[in-house]
Amino acid sequence: MTLVVTRRSSTLKWPKHLAVIRHGQSAYNALRAQKNVDELYQEFLTSFNLNPHSDETIALARHVKSRFALTMSDYDTPLSEKGFAQANATGARLHEVIPTPDVVYISPYLRTRQTYEQIVAGGFSAGAARVIYEDRIREQEHGLSLLYSDWRVFHALHPEQHELHAMQGPYWYMYPQGESVSMVRDRLRLFFQTLVREHAGQNVLLISHHLTTLSIRANLERWTPEQFIDVDENAKPFNCGITHYECKEDQGTDGRLVLNEYNVKLYD
Repeated sequence: MTLVVTRRSSTLKWPKHLAVIRHGQSAYNALRAQKNVDELYQEFLTSFNLNPHSDETIALARHVKSRFALTMSDYDTPLSEKGFAQANATGARLHEVIPTPDVVYISPYLRTRQTYEQIVAGGFSAGAARVIYEDRIREQEHGLSLLYSDWRVFHALHPEQHELHAMQGPYWYMYPQGESVSMVRDRLRLFFQTLVREHAGQNVLLISHHLTTLSIRANLERWTPEQFIDVDENAKPFNCGITHYECKEDQGTDGRLVLNEYNVKLYD
């Protein structure tokens, strides 16, 4: 008797196309730009870099906290006026870059919801795509540091946190009552189980955040922690920057998502 072995044909498990768009400029992003040209904040940065625990640094940190603190949760942080314009302009040209999605996943945070609304108002049509609000693609949770609107101010006023951050590094450090970068990557891995299970062969659009965009890249491209921090420090995703992948069916046993473009910007 001759045993005949039939090889199973390759089956596409990935989405056909995956696009990730970071939200437009938020009120927090606008505040950071304002701080960067403020004399008091620059004085604080100089003192912090010289000695993050000196009496001068601590006094300046308290002044910075009182002047620049946001009085809203990360979830409720809206787009700035500039962010609305960025998203609207992105929507006017988005069909030039990505195919019409079969499904749209949106972080439930206010700024990502507003970004998608403005992308649609700008002219982009998702057709009959289902829109899903997905917690797992939210931004990194910064815990207690949110009360300070600046991690350096938080570390100046809580020296043990600065020491821990210096010891562990920015990838492994976990904000009190928040997350580390590694934890963000972990929940994005769980989200990809949903993409594989429910959206194989489909076009998927995500409206998400800075660290989640990088976590998606890191997971798909198998970055080390050192590679992650290098990109975060030197090539952060723009507000409304578009990152998109295409599934190559001839790679791997059941296809592979391959980066097409990173950080495409469609506004001036």
